[in-house]
Amino acid sequence: MTKESKFKVEKIILIPIILFAIISVITIFATRGMLADEYQSLYLKQIIWYVLGFAIAYIMMTVGNKFLYNNAYIFYLVGVILLLLVLFFGKEINNARCWFVIPYIGSFQPSEFMKIFLMITLARMIGDFNERSENHEIGDEFKFLLKILVIVGIPSILTFIEPDTGAVLIYFVITIVMLFVGGFRSRWFIITLSSIALLGGGFILLYFFKQDLFIDIFGTSFFYRMDRILNWSNSSGMQYTNGITAIASGGILGHGFNKTPIYFPEMQTDFIFAVFASNFGFIGSFLLLGLIVFFDTTIIGLAEKSTNLSDKLIVGGVISVLLFQQVYNISMTIGLLPIMGITLPFISYGGSSLISYMILIGMLFNISNENIRFKN
Repeated sequence: MTKESKFKVEKIILIPIILFAIISVITIFATRGMLADEYQSLYLKQIIWYVLGFAIAYIMMTVGNKFLYNNAYIFYLVGVILLLLVLFFGKEINNARCWFVIPYIGSFQPSEFMKIFLMITLARMIGDFNERSENHEIGDEFKFLLKILVIVGIPSILTFIEPDTGAVLIYFVITIVMLFVGGFRSRWFIITLSSIALLGGGFILLYFFKQDLFIDIFGTSFFYRMDRILNWSNSSGMQYTNGITAIASGGILGHGFNKTPIYFPEMQTDFIFAVFASNFGFIGSFLLLGLIVFFDTTIIGLAEKSTNLSDKLIVGGVISVLLFQQVYNISMTIGLLPIMGITLPFISYGGSSLISYMILIGMLFNISNENIRFKN
């Protein structure tokens, strides 16, 4: 009998990642003509990040997901400490203190890794809760959800202070999806969404009709952040205007590789889709979206095949992050949603974000291996 390889991975997961890497590098390269001298080597750095990312994914396969679940609370504590430290020792960039700067290497963003630590912690907590009993009393669920609220609330507050509103939204999306996968009663989701709607409505009313009180409570900086978010549809800023102009000018086939027609801020990160669309046009954009959908549905298939609840929860967390960021990034690029610092997974430039995604890919490879072994 031949021994099953410990590191066997499904090609339908690996091949899209390789294609994403190629698309990412050539698109970042296409921004060189519009960026300052210090950004000319970003495409080379992205290659390095991808090589390092694949190495880390391999390491994750040697470690195994069980190790991560067993040490979930340690990872969570490390993440919270990093979020706290960055508020005091992080470098301020664009009025946000979200990064540690490591000399000769680059910046390190703790909130990117907090997403992973939060997924692992929630998978551990929900898994343990469900193992104790299959049928829980409503009171038990309520107490457990209060614990979840505390676990999610601490990093959310610290991240909001930075400020990084996009990451906070992602924390809550992860939590809601993982609780749904965990089989919690629908009434809790109805109550939560209703509460959010009521609080959000009060928040918006305060912003529009009691602006002085709003500023007294939340501060001037947050008022201007809200002003930018709530008035995006009337905005004519250079980033949105030039980005949408670049996309529209690409037409069916695009201007061609490395022929980005116009500059717009954050073109290598938040607005990378506009660069790709202007270079490769509608057909190229359609093919990229098709690849994204294929990759996402493949990941969802892992949850359907898995027999381990913790693994199902992790897959739910991963797909929630990917879908939220993919939909939001592309939507804000074409003017359907407010502009926030939300990147396009695997395509936008960024060491912290790419490494965090590759850690998740390593975990998905582990889940895939478990499914293969169980099937055999």
